[in-house]
Amino acid sequence: MTDAKPHGRLRPARPEQVAGGAGTGRDTTGGAGTGRDTTGGAGTGRDTTGGAAGHGGTGAGNTGAGNTGAGGSPATGVGTAGAHPRGAHARLNPAAELGFSGDPEQHGDHGDELLHAQRIWDGTLATNRLDDAGLNAERQRVETKDVTASVSLLVDGWPEDVRACVESLLEHTHVKVLAMDLGDVDGAGDVLAGLAERHPERVTLWRVAEQPHWRGGTATWGESRAKLLRLDDSEVHVLMETSVALRGDALTPLLAAIAEGATAAGWHGADLYDDGLREAGPGRVQALTGEIVAVRRQAALSALPEDAHYVRNADLALSLGLRGELVVPEGTPPLVRLNAHDVPADYADREARRNYDDALRLTRR
Repeated sequence: MTDAKPHGRLRPARPEQVAGGAGTGRDTTGGAGTGRDTTGGAGTGRDTTGGAAGHGGTGAGNTGAGNTGAGGSPATGVGTAGAHPRGAHARLNPAAELGFSGDPEQHGDHGDELLHAQRIWDGTLATNRLDDAGLNAERQRVETKDVTASVSLLVDGWPEDVRACVESLLEHTHVKVLAMDLGDVDGAGDVLAGLAERHPERVTLWRVAEQPHWRGGTATWGESRAKLLRLDDSEVHVLMETSVALRGDALTPLLAAIAEGATAAGWHGADLYDDGLREAGPGRVQALTGEIVAVRRQAALSALPEDAHYVRNADLALSLGLRGELVVPEGTPPLVRLNAHDVPADYADREARRNYDDALRLTRR
């Protein structure tokens, strides 16, 4: 056991969200420029007012005056005669190349000009969004590269979904997979054993003879999840259901939120009201729900509802038992739902209500 292991890679969990912070590259006033600032700050190549000229920039007050930024290419604006290499010729009609009339006396169709300008604008916005998404993803990968994490799976049937779930984790992540099979329902344990045999460095399997509680056995969700949690030695423990599969890296944004100070992060959030739960997020939320939740392992040890028999609303009880900030990241999770893992309806309703009532009691403490 490694419960006393110091975790130097994660920042301390923060109790509340702190407003403000550094700009993201689109700030329009103040702060340190990051490449797209338009006022103030240190320019980095695209600033148009103030700051020192960056790579290829034009510097403060020197646009169109023939000056070039440090490391930049010759400017081609007004007052830059001789900027083109000797022998080079100006384009015959640069405006026409962009879809506009090149003759000052022939303005062309105004509607066409507006349409072309809109297309350029839309294309620029789309490119910027892609750039931002790529930079953000890379930043998160750098921030979390030293954070240890494991995904835990509780297997109680649906062998084909188990295969799809585990294979998606192997394809899209680099984390360890910790799996516990309950009673080899419908051969799901054998499927898992085959995956563990082929990927021993990634998949660790524990098999127990007890059948799951929903099938009349003694293996409950809470006790089984608690065993997986205690067998883990990672900083971040990810609870995942085998009813979903990844279609991309759905873990790094969750790990990044925790690395930045959150206690737990998930793709579905909820806030509690007098009339029940309401969907919440992105950002800080009161509770986390859904098929994938990442949590600081040390925090989960004292919050996991070990007396829960069934999964529904047990995630709600877990998140409400945690101290600290719960976060839903921006964006659409790259997840796909597989088959519905149905259990007897009366059992599911009874246990879900039991877990929900236990979760509400946590809010009254």
